[in-house]
Amino acid sequence: MALSWTRVGTWIVAFLVGLVYGVAGTIAHGFTLAGLPVGLALGIVGCGALVVAVRLLTSDRWAALATGLGMVLATLVFSGRGPGGSVVVPDTGLGIVWTLAIPLLVGLVVAWPSLSPVRAQRDGALRGEDAAEAN
Repeated sequence: MALSWTRVGTWIVAFLVGLVYGVAGTIAHGFTLAGLPVGLALGIVGCGALVVAVRLLTSDRWAALATGLGMVLATLVFSGRGPGGSVVVPDTGLGIVWTLAIPLLVGLVVAWPSLSPVRAQRDGALRGEDAAEAN
């Protein structure tokens, strides 16, 4: 794929959307309901679904990586102590899981092998067989 302004624009938009999801997940990760980490589960599922969707819709690892970098940046910014001394991601089990889950999830989605060439070969072989049967 050649580098174009459209592709760079896609990366920028993907980064910004990842940033928004990262902020939302970072703020909501500590929510529990009856002792269950509902916020953490929804944050991981939502961020994971976004990275997978970007990877599948754009067929571009770099767009998925840009989305993930936005998420990781949001998590890192909010993990530190704020100017007023507040901490959004405390040093608890939920905070540690959230801080580690997002980079691992992004790494898995970005590193996942592309199956497009395999599908193209399989589809071409199937079309060839269909044409041979038609004759």
